[in-house]
Amino acid sequence: MATATTPNRSWYKRNEIAVTPWLFLLPGVIFFALYVIFPIFQSFWISFHEWDGLGEKTWVGTANYERLLGGDRKFETSFWNNIKWLVLYLLAIPMGLFISLFLNQKVFGIRLYKSMFFFPFVISQVVVGLVFSWFYLPNDGLFDVITGLVGIDIRGGVLGNPDTATYGIIAAGLWPQTAYCMILYLTGLNAVDPEQVEAARLDGAKGHKMLWYVIIPQLKPATFIAFVVTIIGALRSFDFIAVMTNGGPFGSTRVLSFYMFEESLSEFGFRMGYGAAIAVVLFFIMLIFITYFLWSMYQDEKGAR
Repeated sequence: MATATTPNRSWYKRNEIAVTPWLFLLPGVIFFALYVIFPIFQSFWISFHEWDGLGEKTWVGTANYERLLGGDRKFETSFWNNIKWLVLYLLAIPMGLFISLFLNQKVFGIRLYKSMFFFPFVISQVVVGLVFSWFYLPNDGLFDVITGLVGIDIRGGVLGNPDTATYGIIAAGLWPQTAYCMILYLTGLNAVDPEQVEAARLDGAKGHKMLWYVIIPQLKPATFIAFVVTIIGALRSFDFIAVMTNGGPFGSTRVLSFYMFEESLSEFGFRMGYGAAIAVVLFFIMLIFITYFLWSMYQDEKGAR
């Protein structure tokens, strides 16, 4: 009679199923900790110092934050411009949803339409900024020509007027961001349960009721991703500003990321401590928005159980 033997196995063999996934994740976790988590804490530490990036750090405590909150007009302008970006950039989410609903139809030439709407997403933000800079050119730009036909005259052009420059840049940023949200929603629409749609149709749901009570609830994962990437995109709107106005006119289009660059790395600054303090404020703004949305999603899922 054969007897089964159980030889002494190594710790890895006994825990192979549980450990193996973590071994695959380990390189990504290490890189994430090294290039994301560690720099966040390092920024907090540097923000309490005065430092030019090369010499010795000098501990100044909360002096950088006191300067930020004590009447720095450049910071105030940058902060309120970021709020404008955050509010208006969120328009990309409903616009992306409605475009995706249109492109999800089975009509002649839909692939061509999808390619046209997808096109802005694959273009570099620098290229988009340059295209819109030409679009907004005073006298010669297409926008100026169109507004001239209807009797609207913007003094100095869109980008040359402090009252309109920020909104012109946001409009440029909305173009590719809407395309990105559209792609997310198109992917989400492919996962919508057709049985729920058919059951709702039999119950008489159609139009906006079908959309609001049947389609949109199933698109919550896509909405969450769209919200997060749109918030991040609004807060890191450096590229468009650097290409289109370089913070002008008269500093009216600065945002926190651009002001952080000016203070830390441009010829005006090399004040790493102050730039780190701006980065910390930017981090907390992003954290507040994303935490709120995560909490809202958690509450919704908790209520659905």
